[in-house]
Amino acid sequence: MPYFDSASAAPLHPVARQALQAALDEGWADPARLYREGRRARLLLDAAREAAAESVGCRPDELVFTPSGTHAVHAGVSGVLAGRRRVGGHLVVSAVEHSSVLHAAQVHEASGGTVSEVPVDRTGAVEAAGYREALGATTALACLQSANHEVGTVQPVAEVAGLCAQAGVPLLVDAAQSLGWGPVEGPWSVLAASAHKWGGPPGVGLLAVRKGVRFSPQGPADERESGRSPGFVNLPAIVAAAASLRAVRAEADAEAARLRVLVDRIRRRVARLVPDVEVVGDPERRLPHLVTFSCLYVDGEALLHELDRAGFSVSSGSSCTSSTLTPSHVLRAMGVLSEGNVRVSLPPGTTAQEVNAFLEVLPGVVAGVRERLGVREPGPQVPPVADSLELDALGLRCPQPVIELARAVVTVPVGGTVTVVSDDEVARLDIPAWCAMRGHAYLGEAERPAGVAYTVRRLR
Repeated sequence: MPYFDSASAAPLHPVARQALQAALDEGWADPARLYREGRRARLLLDAAREAAAESVGCRPDELVFTPSGTHAVHAGVSGVLAGRRRVGGHLVVSAVEHSSVLHAAQVHEASGGTVSEVPVDRTGAVEAAGYREALGATTALACLQSANHEVGTVQPVAEVAGLCAQAGVPLLVDAAQSLGWGPVEGPWSVLAASAHKWGGPPGVGLLAVRKGVRFSPQGPADERESGRSPGFVNLPAIVAAAASLRAVRAEADAEAARLRVLVDRIRRRVARLVPDVEVVGDPERRLPHLVTFSCLYVDGEALLHELDRAGFSVSSGSSCTSSTLTPSHVLRAMGVLSEGNVRVSLPPGTTAQEVNAFLEVLPGVVAGVRERLGVREPGPQVPPVADSLELDALGLRCPQPVIELARAVVTVPVGGTVTVVSDDEVARLDIPAWCAMRGHAYLGEAERPAGVAYTVRRLR
């Protein structure tokens, strides 16, 4: 069964498995102790730290291991904000940061700090100028991911890091998705990553803090890991994480070139094979193994279930796959279609045959889900029934409001309008995206006592 969700968790690399088994025998003792078992464990920990630091591009004494990438992000954000509190309480983030960064920003704002959010374009990329404008005299920290976890767009980290350095503001980089493919360029100040993203074991994160960055660890003091990550280290997992990072880096260039060809094939053929689909993210400045697309008139959860039944494990950033009934913050910030969203992230070793099999199955699966939702190919042109219509879509959930809109728009003349009243937050994103895809004009929205009215003008 092809596994196409390595952006969530990559399969354990063979080197990680070997290192983990060896470290379970040799690295079980407390590395803080002076007897021989402790000294042996300490040697393993020091070697793992040196290997990880070399891959990150920092000094070994600048890097600590944490229980997860999320823990590394939270510790990094809170530590820098506390260390620079005399500068001010202003934090700058991009609109498409991982939820771990945004959650840390929410906590900071709730405690009295201020947060500025830098927008992205339709490909999911920030403009470096947006950071230049957001930085100020009271800015304590800026955050920017190296590459987006949902759509794969690579961010201009080096350029933003340079601007931050000129302004005297540290830049924290969430490198979880990219670190296995190569080091993060530019004068960044703090870096966080997670081992299970590159084929290491889960439960290991990295936090690198450059010398000279004012940093004050929050929470009770602990003598381990420079006081930045309390508790007894999971030494076997750390050894496996460092060993696998070095191994995947040695394979990265060749594997990236091979997977980029397969992802390009998906990007081209999905748009041809599946009607009414939007491939999102930057087509060039992107991670080599990841592609995301959204399908009109499709329930995302049903689509993922059907692909799973067909033997393909994929994921989604669509609101239709969560109980929150709100769009993915990444897709919302980009202004792209969110319904029927599929993220394909190929693990190392994926074959062309597996990708071709996925492309053979996908059109039929999408068509089947649409048919069950009552989506049909348009029949003969019907005479207009009115110059304008209003649809009550209250209580209908993604993608039903858009399906109702598509049925109704052909019943008004060219130039006529259809207004959809919906209480589904997804409609705010997907109705304008539908208009862009189908060649109609989105006229805007208006609050109603119940829900929001979205008005569309038929143009063809």
